[in-house]
Amino acid sequence: MTNANINLQQRIEMLETKLAFQEVTIEQLNQMVIILQHESASLSEKLRLLSEKIKTGQLSNIASLSEEIPPPHY
Repeated sequence: MTNANINLQQRIEMLETKLAFQEVTIEQLNQMVIILQHESASLSEKLRLLSEKIKTGQLSNIASLSEEIPPPHY
């Protein structure tokens, strides 16, 4: 092999290595986007419910009967 071929082979290997790292990074970012989308949907729903409570005047420190957790049994 000539020196130019060795240099070209090294450059190709370097590009393949960078590509592999980029693929891993893209997949990690994709997973984070999915998680953030779920969190955003959950927060939007909570905000919607809170807005409804405020509009209907049900905002208080006392939970409604449907939200009340039964006490533990001894």
